[in-house]
Amino acid sequence: MGRRWRSIRIITGLFCALALTQFFGKHTSAQAADTVVVRFGLFSRSIALADLQTAAETGKFPRNLEYFTNRLPAEQRGLLLAALTTRIPLNVVTVSRLLNTQIGTTVLNDLSTAIVRKDKAGIQALRAAFVLGAGKPEGLSILDFIAAYPSQRLEIDLPQAFAVVKTLNLGFWTTQQFMLSLTRSVLSPDIAPLLDPRKPQISISFDPSEAGNAQVQVLNLLLNDQKRQRNIPVDVYWSTAVSADKPVIVFSHGFGSVRTDMRYLAEHLASHGYVVAALEHPGSSSTNVYLAIQNKTRLFKPQEVLDRPKDISFVLDELEKLNQTANNPLQGKLATNNTMVLGYSYGGGTALAVAGGELQLERLKQRCKDNIAVFSLGETLQCSAQELPENTYKLRDARVKRAIALNPTTSLLFGDTGLSQVQVPTLVLSSSADKTTPALSEQIVGFEQIPSPKWLVGILGSTHLSVKDPSTTMDQAGQPNTPFSGGEVVGEQAAEIRKYVRTIALAFAAQMTPESRKYAIFLTPEYAQFASTQTFPIRLVTEIPPEALALVKRFTEK
Repeated sequence: MGRRWRSIRIITGLFCALALTQFFGKHTSAQAADTVVVRFGLFSRSIALADLQTAAETGKFPRNLEYFTNRLPAEQRGLLLAALTTRIPLNVVTVSRLLNTQIGTTVLNDLSTAIVRKDKAGIQALRAAFVLGAGKPEGLSILDFIAAYPSQRLEIDLPQAFAVVKTLNLGFWTTQQFMLSLTRSVLSPDIAPLLDPRKPQISISFDPSEAGNAQVQVLNLLLNDQKRQRNIPVDVYWSTAVSADKPVIVFSHGFGSVRTDMRYLAEHLASHGYVVAALEHPGSSSTNVYLAIQNKTRLFKPQEVLDRPKDISFVLDELEKLNQTANNPLQGKLATNNTMVLGYSYGGGTALAVAGGELQLERLKQRCKDNIAVFSLGETLQCSAQELPENTYKLRDARVKRAIALNPTTSLLFGDTGLSQVQVPTLVLSSSADKTTPALSEQIVGFEQIPSPKWLVGILGSTHLSVKDPSTTMDQAGQPNTPFSGGEVVGEQAAEIRKYVRTIALAFAAQMTPESRKYAIFLTPEYAQFASTQTFPIRLVTEIPPEALALVKRFTEK
């Protein structure tokens, strides 16, 4: 995605800022707007709707608008012309559900700041009018919105509008549309209408999100890999319910983070009889980042891309030794040959690598060498692999029999076909409002490569940090919303998201035990719909349906 794609993102963001704000107000008059007032610092200019229609038709601004347009940089003039003819193919139901999510409310709040009004009309008016404006089959356009605006005058603070749209992009809206489009193909006929809020009729005798009866204990280990000169801290969560007929679960954290990223989930799984080994990768932990800030080490060494999967294999070796240690409470109970790996963010990519995903770096090296702009931290981190000497690496550990990747990084590391080498059942979770590892580029495109059996979970309104333990995200609450960070849904706001993660992680692990049939219902599209809330709709598929796949292909062709 090069310059053309960046222009489309800006154009669509500008469209959203202008189009959404057309309806900001509580007017009831049937009179349509015929004038737009644009404020630019101390200057203001009135623009007739007819002149904007002429500009859209001819591709040139009328002469009487030159006083205003000549004050804008050439790039912004071009974007304004393109925005006038841009349409986003979102229907009424899709828009309504999007704006009822947590992230949708944030977007509406941001957009409202670009309108100059004395009455400070509320967000609900903006939401209702936005939905009303999505009535045309061909989608939303600025000119249609202006023509329908029930007032003679619409006043926009242009600098603020440009500031707001920098936090929006086409990838965000396309991701929402993708996740919503999954519903048409996977729901039964009685609930097939798009995003019908009714709950499916599912018979469930227990709640897998609730903790098990066993008391959880934690064994703290500091393992030393002498061959690679790496000290690897590991927290082993277990309980008296542990047994050898359940898999060992190994957790890999994200970049610049800690092994307690998913503590709530590790404790949950342990309470149900699973052993969870949460390790800390020394070359990409929060400690390493702190040392890098002090110029005592490199922020992310290329070798770390290879060392992280090797860390998992080393920990499994050490757990097998523990399994054979006399008088150890875990002796004979660690099924290291039947392992499930669970990775978050960069750790999700690590999990896919040990599950068989082949690192294919030729395209990565070309893209990163050419300094093609990247729009996420996830892509930037992957570019560190360009310094590795080989173009392909296979790091599979045959002891890994299942993999869960939460918001993983996959867009560059695995090339065009590397994920087709994954050899175990895999579940990928994506968050529609993730700025760090954007859903379409980092998870959904790659999911299409992964062989079945596989599961894709999409949570609308969820952000990159929503799945993490609240103790590790407290500093993110209230952070400014920017194109690359902030706006995170964390803490108590994300409680329902973590509840669902507890459910699917337990159900997925249970497929490796005699209890597989008992938990199978929780890995179905119907249960995902059942577990959805108005704020966080959830979608689950095992294959991307044709309608949604068409969106993915249009995205990758940009």
